[in-house]
Amino acid sequence: MPLTALIAEDEPLLAQALQAELAAAWPELRVVATARDGRSAVREALRLLPQVLFFDIRMPGLDGLGAAAELADSWPTDEAPMPQLVFVTAYDEYAARAFEAEAIDYVLKPVQPERLRKTVARLRQALAAAAPSMTPPVPADEVLERTLAQWRQVLGAAGGAPSTSSTSAAPLRMIAASDAGGATVRMVPIDEVLYFEAADKYLRVLTATQEYLIRTPLKQLLPQLDADTFWQVHRAVVVRSAAIEAVHRDEAGKLHLALRGRAEKIPVSRLYAHLFRAM
Repeated sequence: MPLTALIAEDEPLLAQALQAELAAAWPELRVVATARDGRSAVREALRLLPQVLFFDIRMPGLDGLGAAAELADSWPTDEAPMPQLVFVTAYDEYAARAFEAEAIDYVLKPVQPERLRKTVARLRQALAAAAPSMTPPVPADEVLERTLAQWRQVLGAAGGAPSTSSTSAAPLRMIAASDAGGATVRMVPIDEVLYFEAADKYLRVLTATQEYLIRTPLKQLLPQLDADTFWQVHRAVVVRSAAIEAVHRDEAGKLHLALRGRAEKIPVSRLYAHLFRAM
């Protein structure tokens, strides 16, 4: 079966340039589709199930980080292995952070042939290691977890899914948040917060009895939280670990959390399911 790839890039000339460089560096790889936004990338990836994804970080609407996070949950692992993920970016700070974290799957725009060849070599190695023909064969669950671990590393380096091991020097103790009506700002002790949830332009702050709103994006709030106290369990949700009462698995195999003091169930992304394996 031929190796296939999908390119998500909102600038057509850059997408063409990447496809041309890939043809030179990896002749047997076939680019089966290009997408100009994250939503289209998710839709085409699920339709075609390619082995490699080249995602621009900055795209209109759903960006590359959000598209990757959605695919991590919706990828049909019973039909095809999780693909290798490559971020393509014109922003040096993303690439620098990724390389420092030893995330291998980054390409800086404009595409440099030498750098692309190194990425291709590493992708070939990763795909070969996961191939069913390996002797001895690697169990499918182990292959999936290896790929998810790589996705967590790559997303974390780009700011899409910060590592649960990173901590702030001075974690937040109080949060200035608006009440539901928006007319009053209240000082909410961080010890009362059970979880945070991103919603449109706001971040919901949920206690056992109240809901507040703040405008701070989740990715900016995360470094200010004690990582031992608050766990990210979804790209849009961070929960207080001590508030987790139970972990439920539904008929589709997806995990949901029950929190003490809240009636709603909190979905757990596939990227973060490893946090609850022991439970």
